[in-house]
Amino acid sequence: MVRWTMSPLLCSLLMGCVTVDEAGNRNEIDNIEVSEARISLGLSYLESGQWQRARDNLELALDYAPRYYRAQNAMAYYYQQVDEPAAAEKMYQRALRDSPENGDVQNNYGVFLCSQQRYDDAITAFEKAIKQPDYYQTSASYENAAFCSLKSGNKPQAKGYFEKALAYEPYQPKSMLQLAQLEIDSHNLDDARAMLFKFNKRYGYNADSLLLLLQLESDAGRSTHVEKYGSLLKERYPNSQQYQKYLANEY
Repeated sequence: MVRWTMSPLLCSLLMGCVTVDEAGNRNEIDNIEVSEARISLGLSYLESGQWQRARDNLELALDYAPRYYRAQNAMAYYYQQVDEPAAAEKMYQRALRDSPENGDVQNNYGVFLCSQQRYDDAITAFEKAIKQPDYYQTSASYENAAFCSLKSGNKPQAKGYFEKALAYEPYQPKSMLQLAQLEIDSHNLDDARAMLFKFNKRYGYNADSLLLLLQLESDAGRSTHVEKYGSLLKERYPNSQQYQKYLANEY
């Protein structure tokens, strides 16, 4: 799923934040910048499991900039992490009211909805994000829509979204591997092989791509190639779950 890119701390919170205009007058820094600093701190505390400090800083971010979408998104994300979906929903709705044409808000709301198994609503949110004129995460939102479609069991829809994600960003690794898996499932082995060749040329073999190659060549009845990729799994990823699946013939 999409991750936010957070701005660095702009100044020391202990010393206070000021700007100086051309005449040399000191002015209080813009509230958005102070909010950004608190967001960065809050998410750092959240990542390290310091829940109360995370909440304190994210609430301060909202105090400085109550209608700032990044502060609202961060607070909603906090509620998701502490398993308060009703509070997260309320915060996302607030962000949508204040920033109805913001693609980041729509996308993150879609991620939340998908986590709540509200798949149709999630897809609608991702589509709304993609349609925003100033939104630059189009490929990521298509990928999100694809994974959400997979969770709902709609493989044809997922395939379409993965293809759209790759049309915007041809080397999205997760989309490449998932599309290869869907092609194998549909017995489109040549298309799957071409996708995996493209992936391995760009990123090299990894445990997932090797397991897909095993599955592909097994379906194609090419036992020599199965042994080749099995040997590579053993050599490079002997402790991986993928190698254990190969040993158990679960591919």
